[in-house]
Amino acid sequence: MSKSVGVIICAAGAGTRFGGKRNKPFVDVAGRAAFLRSVELFTGRDDVKQVLLAISPQDQELVDVKWGPNLKFYNVQICFGGAERFDTVTKALELVKETIDLIAVHDAVRCCVTKKWIDDCFAVAAKTGAAMLACPVSATIKKVKDNVIQQTVDRSGLYEAQTPQIFEASLLKKAYGNLKNLDKNKISDDSQLVETLGQKVSIVETDSSNIKITRKSDVPIAEAILKTREKLKPKGYLGPYAEAEW
Repeated sequence: MSKSVGVIICAAGAGTRFGGKRNKPFVDVAGRAAFLRSVELFTGRDDVKQVLLAISPQDQELVDVKWGPNLKFYNVQICFGGAERFDTVTKALELVKETIDLIAVHDAVRCCVTKKWIDDCFAVAAKTGAAMLACPVSATIKKVKDNVIQQTVDRSGLYEAQTPQIFEASLLKKAYGNLKNLDKNKISDDSQLVETLGQKVSIVETDSSNIKITRKSDVPIAEAILKTREKLKPKGYLGPYAEAEW
């Protein structure tokens, strides 16, 4: 029997580097909002038993009016995030059902992840208790201080962290319970938080096409990536607002 998965999709970030009037999870990517593309990757899965979409309170009206009917149809539960990523996940964790075995945390703006990568990451997490997607670093990395190169970093063995990141539910909750004992400024993702408990985290290797939309210039890149892939369609009936929303 496959393990049940709860998915937390983080869409509450302010996106200060993105700019514009609309927060980056709601930006249009080839005809659909970035966060919707992420949502649909999980709602059609048999092993996903709960999907939590964490948004900023200020975006509630926009989400309810524009996408509310379809989110309800797919049983996506909306919750409010906090000012920081860790605050958002902390709040979402309180709503995860007790029957959930694994919890996946995913960036709403990482909408180019493939079904195969998700399949593989779920499978590894089910076996090891902790897994995430990661891409080998291919660029030459420089350590810089005061605009002067201090060191060229050896990139062998270096990977760029991506999402989803998936953990045994009890493990992730324990890691977040330990957050109060750590310096948040030195913790950059959920995996690192779990690592502080001494837990080994496995990776599923991906490539740079699992892009995170951070700046406006990333949008056409994501659109180009999606155009090279088979069009993803939600399973079954799309609901009365299908044409308008999907």
